[in-house]
This record gives sequence, structure tokens and C-alpha cells, in this order.
Amino acid sequence: MRQDPGETFALLGPNGSGKTTSLKCMVGLTIPTSGTIAIGNCDLRQQARQARRFVSYLPQRVAFHEQLTAREVLGFYCRLRRLPDNRIEETLNTPNFHFNGFSDKAVGQFSGGMIQRLGLAVACLPNAPVLVLDEPTSSLDPEGAIQFREFLASLKRAGKTIIFSSHALADVEQLADRVAILVGGRLVALDSVATLREELMRTSQMRVVLNKSDEWVIQTARTAGAANVYADGNALVVRCQPQERFEILRAINEAGGCVAHFATEGLSIEHIYMRYVNQTKQSVERSEGAQCL
Repeated sequence: MRQDPGETFALLGPNGSGKTTSLKCMVGLTIPTSGTIAIGNCDLRQQARQARRFVSYLPQRVAFHEQLTAREVLGFYCRLRRLPDNRIEETLNTPNFHFNGFSDKAVGQFSGGMIQRLGLAVACLPNAPVLVLDEPTSSLDPEGAIQFREFLASLKRAGKTIIFSSHALADVEQLADRVAILVGGRLVALDSVATLREELMRTSQMRVVLNKSDEWVIQTARTAGAANVYADGNALVVRCQPQERFEILRAINEAGGCVAHFATEGLSIEHIYMRYVNQTKQSVERSEGAQCL
């Protein structure tokens, strides 16, 4: 997977799919069993120290000494990365981190969301061209998550390359240029968000409410061109291309189905994400079943 400068790249997948492991490989904390990773034209295996200069990393779980203040934590990491002291005040005064009143309080008094904000501030201390963030909004409240997305969008506009994992599909839809979907340690999809949106537009979902729903109505909808259809009480949920809606409704009506009303339903990237997850799980189950025979 190649990532261009200024691109925002998201890793999606259920727990245990390999997102965190992939990010750790990218920053040199885990050695990959195969393949190569190059950052700034530096091979991570052969030129680890040079490659790490291009990267700043936020792990999924951050922890700081509870007796230190936010100012002291930032000062420690400034010295560790040999950054000028003025980066401490610049970061504390950045509105996106909202340290108002907390800069000189001990970390032990921080909430989970405040600790996450401090971790984000530490990750943004160096002016690294590549940010690698593991579940960056996991502990943030809704307002904090929105503010952080705005902050990442500003970094993206400034030309930074951002790689992040997330369970929050809103983060992916609003921030990512491309998405990789991982399931069970395997890459099952890699595409641009724009392409995924085009796919959503091509295949829409329609809810058809009937006086009653029988199996023959479902079969009629399939014969008329529905890509997928299932009953939900007295309604049919039909996946089809927009130009096929009228033909499916006409077929149901001519077959004797009484349509009370119908409406199209908007889809999101979550539908595509769950489709890949379910398809991969079904494929694994079929493979395991075949091995048992």
C-alpha cells in the first residue's frame, strides 16, 4: 500500500483484525514477517533511525506519570525529541487541545478524554510529516471528537500525511482519502472513499411496505432485478440500482402484491464495511467446514 504526501489513510476492521499490529509495524515497534515498509524513501528495516524522524505516533492506549502536569509531560517529550522549548507553550495554547485550566494540573486529576487529548498533543509536538494515530478519538466525547476531526483536517490541508485506525466510521467518511478494510489479519478491501461513495450511489436501498409479505413477493423482487432482498415484518428491504426501482415495484404490483408505500433509504460506508466483514467471515466458515469433511 503506497501513501502519497498529504493523504489521509484509514484502517478499518473489527477487533483483532490487525489494525494496531499494522500501525506498530509502520513505526518500527513490531517487525513484520514479510514485506517492506519505507518512510521518506528510508527502508524501516535498514534505516530505522532515519525513517522514524519522519513519523510521530499515538498509540491506542496512552499513559503518563500521574504526578506530572501536562506542561511537564510536554516538556519531557520536547527534550526527548530535542525540540525547542517554545513548542510547549505553542501546544498548550492550541485551541484544538483545550487545556484551559489544566496545563499545570497533575495528570492524575485528568479524565480519560483529557489524557487522550494530552496524548494527541504529545504526538503533534514535532513537526513530523507523517502522523500515525491508533484510535485517536476513542476516549473523546462527541464535542471533542468533532474538534479533533477539524484539527486533523487542518493538518491535512497543511500537507501532512495521516494514517489512522478507527471504529468511528464518521471519522473515516469525513477525513479519509482512502480506506483499507482488515478482517482476521487479511486485507480484504483497499479503495478511495470517493469510489466507495460512487458504489453507494450505484446500489441504493428501498423499503417497500406491503399489506402482507410472503416468500413469493421476495422471489418476485429478485426476479425483477433486486441484488438483495429480505422481509422486515410487512416491509421488503430491497437493494438495487436506482434505475431498477420502478421495474421491481411494477413486478410486485402485477404479481398481486399490494404496495402501501415505499421510500429509498440512504446508505453509508458502514454498509460496505459490514458487507466485507460478513463476506470474509462466511468465506472462513465455508473453508473451515470444508476442512472438517
